[in-house]
Amino acid sequence: MTDKGERQWKEQIVCVGAGYVGGPTMAVIAKHCPDVKVTVVDIDQRRIDAWNSRELPVFENGLQQVIDDAKATNNNLFFTTEIDDAIRASTIIFIAVSTPTKTYGRGAGKAFDMTYWDAVARNIAAVAENDKIIVEKSTVPVRTADSVMRILNNNKRSPHIRFSVVSNPEFLAEGTAIADLERPDRVLVGGNHIDDGEDTWTLVDKSAIDRVCDVYAHWVPRDRIVRTNLWSSELAKLVSNAFLAQRISSINAVSQMCEETGAKVEDIGSVLGMDKRIGSRYLKASVGFGGSCLKKDVLSLVYIAQYYQLTDVAEYWNHIVTINEQQKLRFAERILHNMYDSVRRKKIAVLGFAFKKDTGDTRETCAREVIKFLLDEEADVHVYDPQVEHHEMKSFFERPITCSANAYDAVDGAHACVVLTEWDEFKELDFARVYENMKKPAFVFDGRNILPYEQLEEIGFKMFAIGRRSKSRRIGF
Repeated sequence: MTDKGERQWKEQIVCVGAGYVGGPTMAVIAKHCPDVKVTVVDIDQRRIDAWNSRELPVFENGLQQVIDDAKATNNNLFFTTEIDDAIRASTIIFIAVSTPTKTYGRGAGKAFDMTYWDAVARNIAAVAENDKIIVEKSTVPVRTADSVMRILNNNKRSPHIRFSVVSNPEFLAEGTAIADLERPDRVLVGGNHIDDGEDTWTLVDKSAIDRVCDVYAHWVPRDRIVRTNLWSSELAKLVSNAFLAQRISSINAVSQMCEETGAKVEDIGSVLGMDKRIGSRYLKASVGFGGSCLKKDVLSLVYIAQYYQLTDVAEYWNHIVTINEQQKLRFAERILHNMYDSVRRKKIAVLGFAFKKDTGDTRETCAREVIKFLLDEEADVHVYDPQVEHHEMKSFFERPITCSANAYDAVDGAHACVVLTEWDEFKELDFARVYENMKKPAFVFDGRNILPYEQLEEIGFKMFAIGRRSKSRRIGF
């Protein structure tokens, strides 16, 4: 689909980075903004080809329909590798490239790797021929805008070109990204437009902030569009994810106490959730949190606190990640211990590999550590996930795993069934059939607390769930 050329646009938005954030975000903007041309660019031709096909590189419920609506109704959504041309024609540039955790040098294992951001900023400076608004869409460390402005201004083609950097972090949850974009709790736009004598490099005209807000105001109520300064916006994104991770690690810590005392973590979560001061979200215990954001953002906060010599603050945030890693190990060790300390040559069925349901994303998935533990114990691991490609699951491990076509194939002849992703289809299995086809005793280790615990016990399964003291637990060494 091509642009008619003579069409006049209120804004021409370019998004650099066609990944989990850039693609869905721009599709929703294009759908709701018929007067805005939206172009998503990336250096990866295969990824762009996928966006231009019916086999999208990102699995999100409702995403294909949003893209179809934008193209059919507004004819304003485009995906291309022609990055420089798109930048020249743009008025607003969203940057949504990856900011992974560094694996080298200072800050390795905690700090963000800003290589891609640096490269994009330099390319914009080299290519841009007129004023541009630069929007930070990726998650970045606080004070990133200062570095970006220095790169832009020191490399721009003309002293008359003005760059304005605005922060607009994403608050999307994979699996519900389209709903989050269509009905956001808030849209955060940060910019420094008041001269306090300290951050002159990052000062922008208020109109730049207004124009970014106006894009979202096509469908988001104005009272949900929150304005802050740059640094509040950048830090708020990191802290938001850290608070979510904190709640998960807190309830997981409680789950371990429940497994030892006989309390039920689901009861505890329900009681806590009824307190309006606490709320009920993110109080479901599990084998641990995964995904591309939570761990990465918490560790970034740890690094920032260490940089400013806030040692106690850094240790506080770091314990959230420590609990999460320990929860995964505890779950895996619980499998081994209760299967008589031997899973060697035993078939173990693992249901789920994605880090959460309704996505095919495997980044930081808990399945990786649990399966590796079982493989190190020389278990015969068979995995089924409805969205993750077989070759991707196999690529994580040096030892071989078997990828099954469905859940029933995975559990057939297995000594144990291990649930690691909360896919709805796992709750609807014919458990009598599953039990009949498994070795006895038939163990079930529910890492997501989604299975009907009492019903499976009645069938005959040896049941183990997060935050429950199992009747079938092995006593002693």
